[in-house]
Parts: sequence; structure tokens; C-alpha cells
Amino acid sequence: MLTKLERKYPLFDGLNLTWETLEGVVKHNGPLVRYGQTLEDLPIAIQEYNATHDLDLDSWPSLEAQVAAHADDIAYNNHDIDDGLRAGLFSLTELREEVPMVERVLLTVERDHPGVDEFRTSAETIRRLIGVWIDDLMWESNNRIEAAKPQTVEDVRAAGKPLIGFSDVMNEHQAVLRRFLMARMYRHWRVNRSRSHAKRIIRQLFELFIAEPELLPPGWQQGADGPRGQRTARRVCDYIAGMTDDFAIDEHKRLFRLDR
Repeated sequence: MLTKLERKYPLFDGLNLTWETLEGVVKHNGPLVRYGQTLEDLPIAIQEYNATHDLDLDSWPSLEAQVAAHADDIAYNNHDIDDGLRAGLFSLTELREEVPMVERVLLTVERDHPGVDEFRTSAETIRRLIGVWIDDLMWESNNRIEAAKPQTVEDVRAAGKPLIGFSDVMNEHQAVLRRFLMARMYRHWRVNRSRSHAKRIIRQLFELFIAEPELLPPGWQQGADGPRGQRTARRVCDYIAGMTDDFAIDEHKRLFRLDR
């Protein structure tokens, strides 16, 4: 999507991103070609782009990309805690009982701010949890960099392992939290219903557009190869992938509700 879908400038499609930025996007979780996996095992879009602009897919990305990947982990973990509490999918009491790291941080909040209401207590706990994750990431990453002593970005790419990461202890805490969120949030019956509804919307939109590509907006019809064609399927997938939740719901209503 970054290199093809936007067609704005005369000299190129997509965004005019640097090699380093694209490398970070593709490899932020590590090499894509490793442990027996080959280039042919990767998504077609990555294979096609790599054929014209080699992203060195068997090496580690830059330190900046590795930091961005772990920043995502910190953000997702703590935002999911906040979302789950706000949605009433689990309580602060349940969270503290099942996730020891949360219990320890929550105790410091209660000690420093006795009598504060639960909303503020939850917000302060999440704020401090973010700090705990950041401190651990900085401490562990500094130790790894000191041991590896990279002098150039190529040393980072050839290190054979990530130089940015959480400690083993933090990874254990993170695993406990993710098991809790999986059981209490990601597989909650209310979330399952929403997920099922979203699947039906996407499936029905895809089936309609691939059978009748003339229903796509004019710009998205370009490059299609007729009903149920391979290129049509790619155009339909890209069109749906670019939708926001609200737009997908509205598009589904426009196409499937007879009273509109």
C-alpha cells in the first residue's frame, strides 16, 4: 500500500519513502527470510517490491525500527488495559489479582494517592506501567548494545539478534498480561460478537465486489481483470483494506439495505 496505492505524483506511485523507512516497516519484527523460510514464502506484494528494491530481508532492521516495534508493544498492551477497563470487560480488581506486575504498580499508586477514585487510580496505574516497560526496555537494550558494540548500522543488521528488547523478566510479565487479555478481552463474548459481525461485513463486501467489479469506485476499477479475476481480487482487497470501520459499515448498508 505504501508504494503502490496512492497515485498522486507523476514520477512514482505510493509515498516517496526512504529505503530505511521501508526496511523498518517490513522488518520491524526481525528478518523475514530466516529459519528455513524463503523469499517465495512471503506475501506477493513484498516479493514484487523486493525484486526492484532489495530490502535485505535476511538481516535485522535498524535500531530505530527495533525501538518502534517495541514502542508498539508498550502502547498496545497498555491501551488494551485501558480499553478493557473502560468497556467493563474486566475490573481493576480482576486485573490486579491475575497480573502480578499490575498488582505491584497498583500498590504504589494506592500508597502515594490514598482515597483516589477508581478512574484516576486506573489511569495512574497505566501511566506508571508504561514507565516500567520503558525503563526495562532502556536497561536491557543498553546492556545488549554494550555487549555487541556496534559501530555502524550494518553492524546492527548483521548482529544475528535484536539489540533492542525487553528483559526475560519483563517478557514473562508480558506473557502473563497477554494471557489475561486473551481470556478476558480478546475472546470476551461481546468482542466475539463484534468480530463476527465485522467478518460478515468484510466477506459480503468482498464477494459482491469480486463478482461485480463495476460497483467499485472508478479509480479502483482500473487494473481489474473482470469478475473473479486475480487482479480484480487484488484491487478489491486493497479497497477494503483501506476502509475505516465506519466507512465499511456505511458501504455495507449502501449496498445491502434495500431501503437506502
